[in-house]
Amino acid sequence: MDIRRIAATLLVGALTAPACPAFAACTLGKLAELPVTMSGALPMVTAQINGADARFIADSGSFYSMIWTTVTDDFHLRVDPLPYELIVRGIGGSTLASYTTVKQFSLAGIPLHNVQFVVAGSGLGRDSAGVLGQNIFRLADVEYDLANGVIRLMRPKDCGQAVLAYWVTDKPYSVMPIEWATSRDPFTAAVAYLNGAKIRVVFDTGSSRSALSVRAAERAGVKIGDNEVRSAGEVFGIGRRRVQSWVAPFASFKIGDEEIRNTRLRISDIGIDTDMLIGADFFLSHRVYVASGQRKLYFTYNGGPVFNLEATPSSPIRASEPGTQPSGTTPTGVAASAGGTPPADLGNGPASATLSPSPEAAGTAAPPETLDQPTDAAGFARRGAAFAARRDFDHAIADLTRACEMAPNQPDYFYQRGIARANNRQPSQALEDFNQALKLEPDDVPALMARSASHLAARDPSAAVADLDAVDRLSPKDADVRLALGNLYGRAGRLESALTQFDLWLHNRGDNPHRSEAYLGRCRARALLGRDLSKALSDCNDAVRLEPKEARALDTRGLVRLRMGDFDKSITDYDAALSLQPRLAWSLYGRGLDEIRKGMTAKGQADIAAATALAPLLPQEAKRRGLEP
Repeated sequence: MDIRRIAATLLVGALTAPACPAFAACTLGKLAELPVTMSGALPMVTAQINGADARFIADSGSFYSMIWTTVTDDFHLRVDPLPYELIVRGIGGSTLASYTTVKQFSLAGIPLHNVQFVVAGSGLGRDSAGVLGQNIFRLADVEYDLANGVIRLMRPKDCGQAVLAYWVTDKPYSVMPIEWATSRDPFTAAVAYLNGAKIRVVFDTGSSRSALSVRAAERAGVKIGDNEVRSAGEVFGIGRRRVQSWVAPFASFKIGDEEIRNTRLRISDIGIDTDMLIGADFFLSHRVYVASGQRKLYFTYNGGPVFNLEATPSSPIRASEPGTQPSGTTPTGVAASAGGTPPADLGNGPASATLSPSPEAAGTAAPPETLDQPTDAAGFARRGAAFAARRDFDHAIADLTRACEMAPNQPDYFYQRGIARANNRQPSQALEDFNQALKLEPDDVPALMARSASHLAARDPSAAVADLDAVDRLSPKDADVRLALGNLYGRAGRLESALTQFDLWLHNRGDNPHRSEAYLGRCRARALLGRDLSKALSDCNDAVRLEPKEARALDTRGLVRLRMGDFDKSITDYDAALSLQPRLAWSLYGRGLDEIRKGMTAKGQADIAAATALAPLLPQEAKRRGLEP
């Protein structure tokens, strides 16, 4: 991809922004404005591949733009090997990359021809075709205004060292130096201080949540085994395995002119050559301008918590790695390393970001009046999605309601509001929104999936299965959605259908980091059906090997061994599951059955009573599956 040719094309649409503060001669030309819709905690931009719509993750931490290996057939793209060995690396491992050339690629309404993309990864189940990386964001200065649903490519003229935070009027702003980017290290990087210790941070919009490396935490005086360090679930990237994460308190996090005191940060063995990733959570709580020519980063604070510290991430942390060879990071948290020198246009460019003065314990996201006021339905929808990404569902629903009122024939706005309402514990209103979205677009797969989950929550499995069957008919056999289909069919009690979906997904997604979930689902279905138990045991063994601390995998393997009559090993699995999750009802019930079969009747009955107290309907379900004392 010729960066200079693309820049020239984008300049055709240049606009002039207001003069920068204190520098009357300084003007900012707006090369392009990319509308951004948050999908979970990741910023998505819509482009066109040979005339077909395709969503890309806007990833400032990716060394180059990428298309997932799993979608090249969907867009009829020819994939060719690179002239040198390019390996992309990230959390959980690495994968070999290739490349493709898109004859017609359109971004921000601007047509581009014969655009090259690296091909690697699977997208982690995201509804995306790939990522837009630094070869796009190096075209000019970049303003990340995710809270307002937009990324702007800017070109300063006659600005020198003028302050480029042009939107600032009476509110404070922060500025900090960033590293000079090179083809070997094309990332937005800077220095921050953690409990007074110097750390290197990389700014990565493609990482859904900020993450600190284990070694950086230790330099700041915090170790994983400390009493105040809490487990925060597993994270994954482009590699085949997941890694554990933790949340820990820190007295001070200082970056640029600003400091957050008595905060908490996520820690993970991110396995990359940096100390911390500043992810999309930070960008949502700040407006950020990366001034490449000045080697500076400007930002202002939007309000609310800076870092997303949910114990179980709703979307994966995707670490980025500035590699040790010619390298870069992809949206799934990967670096690329090549056996030779990459082409000159494969990544290059400085960029950056910083934190702002905000107690981490601050309440909800900034109220709408502190942000730009949208002028159309699309603007309200994008801002609503940004509020939802920060879990400020009240403001999200308000903005999405405006979008629905202004564009009542747009199904996606009703779908987005339904998701926000479901997350805000408004199930009946969410179901109404999904119904309306599907009235407008009956074959919309995300809305069908969301409505099926709503039906299951309302204990209406028949209605849920009708939606799932529709998704099954509409989706290609190799679609990512089949993993979710398998899980929902399982919840609806349609175990045969669940097995079919898990089989299809594993056949096409064997290297995906979610494969442990598929192995577990398939093992569970067979265990509940009481058949093909040797195959079930093999699947459960694979799930436990991949996720040795996953209580559900140990619980399900315990059920398989109970079915097989291996009561001692079954009890061992149930004990291990309960040590991780003491209130796991199926483990208590299954262990009780094991104990009764071993002649330990009183102990077994006590376990079954404890299970029944936690889940009163469990004995009825177990009896239906032939599992009785």
